[in-house]
Amino acid sequence: MLVKTFASAVHGVDARTIAVEVHAGGTPILTGQFYFLVGLPDNAMKEGFQRVEAALKSSGYHMYRLKTVVNLAPADLRKEGASYDLPIALAYISATNQVDLPELDRYVVLGELSLDGSLRPIKGALPIAIQARKENFKGLILPRQNAREAAIVSNLEVYGVDNLKEAVKFLSGAVKLEPVFVDAREEFSNSQNCYDVDFSDVKGQENIKRALEIAAAGGHNVILIGPPGAGKTMLARRLPTILPPLSLHEALETTKIHSVAGILPANTSLITTRPFRAPHHTISDVALVGGGTNPHPGEISLSHNGVLFLDELPEFKRGALEVLRQPMEERRVTISRAKTTVDYPAGFTLIASMNPCPCGYYNHPEKDCVCGAGVVKKYLSKISGPLLDRIDLHVEVTPVSYDELSSFSRPSESSRDIAERVVRARQLQAARFEAHPSLHCNAQMPGQMVREVCQVNPTGLMLVKKAMEKLQLSARAFDRILKVSRTIADLADSPDIQIEHLAEAIHFRSLDREGWAG
Repeated sequence: MLVKTFASAVHGVDARTIAVEVHAGGTPILTGQFYFLVGLPDNAMKEGFQRVEAALKSSGYHMYRLKTVVNLAPADLRKEGASYDLPIALAYISATNQVDLPELDRYVVLGELSLDGSLRPIKGALPIAIQARKENFKGLILPRQNAREAAIVSNLEVYGVDNLKEAVKFLSGAVKLEPVFVDAREEFSNSQNCYDVDFSDVKGQENIKRALEIAAAGGHNVILIGPPGAGKTMLARRLPTILPPLSLHEALETTKIHSVAGILPANTSLITTRPFRAPHHTISDVALVGGGTNPHPGEISLSHNGVLFLDELPEFKRGALEVLRQPMEERRVTISRAKTTVDYPAGFTLIASMNPCPCGYYNHPEKDCVCGAGVVKKYLSKISGPLLDRIDLHVEVTPVSYDELSSFSRPSESSRDIAERVVRARQLQAARFEAHPSLHCNAQMPGQMVREVCQVNPTGLMLVKKAMEKLQLSARAFDRILKVSRTIADLADSPDIQIEHLAEAIHFRSLDREGWAG
């Protein structure tokens, strides 16, 4: 007997429906192989026969020695993972007339089986649910741990089950399950912008806070240069707290990526805060940018709509850093293989930190640098010029004095207060780019638009010219200065870029200054 049901395969951050066809019948095969799996399965799927057989027996069903052919269509698309266990087991039960499952072909079914018949969670439940709704399936049956994540999608019945037996009873009509319901907007509003850190915890460092405020307001990339213990990591971790709150669309987009990567926390339905990713400097270029034999999103995609923090930037492998250049410009990354091409979103704000030299105390106000002649330049040269050009703000971080640390009378400004100014500046930019849906902030402006939006008076142009000549800045750095000055003007609610805005923007090009590295 032939029985058909449906599963789903994740491709990039989207899903594609897979037809699971099981044919079982004929004369029993007493010796030799009787189970055949076709349709480009990977090893995890080929091993699934043992899991399915054990789960069937543990749940009170039988695996007969009938010739059984399982086809996964389309046959030219490679299938991977163990999430096809449940649909194969259900289709086999129906095909061998053990239980009648009349509505099996109206659902998308997914789940990895344990040997006792219980279900393990899967990856990519959210994009799978979106695709199931798009193709007008009645519902989605999957492990209970993934149910809330999938239930974010409206107009689709989502049923979470604990084991194979429960799924069989539901599809046969023996028991009735209530679909999982999640109010996406309520869930979003209740947990939006809940952070464990705040800028009010930071003593001193007002110039660094100002730089991060500019970065948040305009979507600019930042590098913090300073000695160990100056607070670079502490400040970086607080950047998401002053970014504009995620919109519901951004939250869904971010959740999809984390769902596909399989790192969404258990029973979580929606990511409501800006991601903050801080990979270790030993990371490979594939882990950073994404890819692999079967492509998966990397750290730059996991930080989409949030912050990518690279601590100790010169310690990263040069190859890993160079792959950042194209995604930083295009806000997406394309993984190309012989048989497939996958696009992952990569719209992140980069914040990097580094010591000024190997010992960490170059330009320190109190401690002496012990690095030899030329060592500072050599250390800095680990970061390529093209990558530094793509970082708008170069900020020197100095140690906080004892008086600032011990002062309890002057409370520091909170993240909420800073975020209010950032949101106002972003609203000005949203109005400015209303005719350009792909642009959301000043940092994303292409070169031609920079000339139109960032008009500067002759006095300001003379200041920029002198800075360009003295610092030997590239054409890209010139555009960066104009973009940053436009953001500073937006924070000041100024329609025009003033000379003080340009001066502050030039000030944040520390690494371009002549003689900075000795």
